[in-house]
Amino acid sequence: MKSDSTFSELVAIMARLRGPGGCPWDRQQTHTTLRPYLLEEAHEALEAIDAEDDAELCKELGDVLLQVVFHAQIAAEEGRFDIEAVGQAIVEKLIRRHPHVFDDASVDGADEVLRRWEQIKKQEREEQGEVAPSLLEGIPKHLPALMRAHRIQARVAQQGFDWDDIDGVLDKVEEEFAEVRKAWELGGTAVVEEEFGDLLFSLVNASRFLKVEPEQALRRAVAKFERRFRALEETVHTRGEEVAALSLAALDEIWDEVKARERAEK
Repeated sequence: MKSDSTFSELVAIMARLRGPGGCPWDRQQTHTTLRPYLLEEAHEALEAIDAEDDAELCKELGDVLLQVVFHAQIAAEEGRFDIEAVGQAIVEKLIRRHPHVFDDASVDGADEVLRRWEQIKKQEREEQGEVAPSLLEGIPKHLPALMRAHRIQARVAQQGFDWDDIDGVLDKVEEEFAEVRKAWELGGTAVVEEEFGDLLFSLVNASRFLKVEPEQALRRAVAKFERRFRALEETVHTRGEEVAALSLAALDEIWDEVKARERAEK
């Protein structure tokens, strides 16, 4: 595969689609209108990773790459930057932020790499005359909530603001769960929402200590539930019945059958 020529061809195709006589839809797109597609393609790539489907992942990464080239072409037309500048920026960043690879610095494990990364980012801002108002600056606000909570907690933990061990974290989870129950018993939607948010935040803290990525864990849990519910539906329909017509006890019995079949197939 001639990656350079293939990539150049992709850039040329995008320029033609956006140029005179190109595609009307492509020509009218802006950075703003393309926002949902960038998110959509990224999530579809994640689905392919979860499915361990290399062929699908290859296609989905191509769709993600198309979005990068699309945005760069729009910027190039406006004289702001082009795809070469995008590539050069990330090359320089990777070299600058990996002195243990491209220079003579040394690190002791992945955790120190992350700490060094943040230190280098801070130094870069200072050299550019920028003073971050907070250690949390730079964590995207549009990240999924679980992912953003995890990033925030990891960032402050690097500064020593963290639990000593997982026992304290799990105690906090139990405390927050009790507060959710108490808020529910007392009534008041706003209070319940606040306490439930605190519970989720404490669970994300637990995920850090357990070395579990919360967004991925929840996606897999949702996928497992979906898989089992579809199997339940299939079982019910095979019996000539409808899900809505069955009692909860009957559905629970079929659910247990589905789980048993899954375990037997592993």
